[in-house]
Amino acid sequence: MDAILYTAMNGARQTLDEQSVVTHNLSNASTTGFRAQLAAARAVPVNGPGVLDTRVAAVTTTGLFDTSAGAIQTTERDLDVAFDQANWLAVQTPEGEAYTKRGDLQIDADGQLMVNGMPVLGDGGPILLPLGTQVTIGNDGTVSGIGLGGDANELVPLDRLKLVRVDQPNQLQRSDDGWFRTPVGAPLQRDETAQLVSGALEGSNVNTIEAMVAMIDTQRRYDLNMSVISTADETAQQANSLLSVKG
Repeated sequence: MDAILYTAMNGARQTLDEQSVVTHNLSNASTTGFRAQLAAARAVPVNGPGVLDTRVAAVTTTGLFDTSAGAIQTTERDLDVAFDQANWLAVQTPEGEAYTKRGDLQIDADGQLMVNGMPVLGDGGPILLPLGTQVTIGNDGTVSGIGLGGDANELVPLDRLKLVRVDQPNQLQRSDDGWFRTPVGAPLQRDETAQLVSGALEGSNVNTIEAMVAMIDTQRRYDLNMSVISTADETAQQANSLLSVKG
């Protein structure tokens, strides 16, 4: 009876973890550059005095994500950029260098180039632009600008976006804050051949239909596990009644 309760409880907990992943993905179905999180689990033996060798727990594995590209949408905005599938944009976070597929860049009141609240990295660190500059971004990530009151002939290079190349999914892991980092925390080198599309954005790669089906599936599996727990409890009560009558 203990084995039934333990197995069903473990299954119910795991389906709840999967449900939270699916819900998170659905809530970001329209987020620029979002990469769908994947729900995965691994078996971990339960250690401790008196624990049977057959007791294992299903532990959620974090950091996995869908590497497929989202749809490219044309915006014609100078600070919107879409990256090649293998290329990621480097940003500076309080925990160090991180990477993102978001390309909806902004310039804050101090002239710093930002994305989702974090400074964008260039050749020498965060990119700082002269205030009032009309900015354009080339296909190789070069940030150029025309000074206040200048004309098109006065376009000068100011910096270059740091774009890195990620060929294998295990090169990056999703952190709890939503940014992607290397497993060991070491920054990646710039990809000198990186290309981007200016005036466009890559959308989320979440498939809403698949996510809704997954949500229904996890809910049904959770209900099934709870039904097993309820049945096991009723069976235990009946067994106790029989034992008391026999006694």
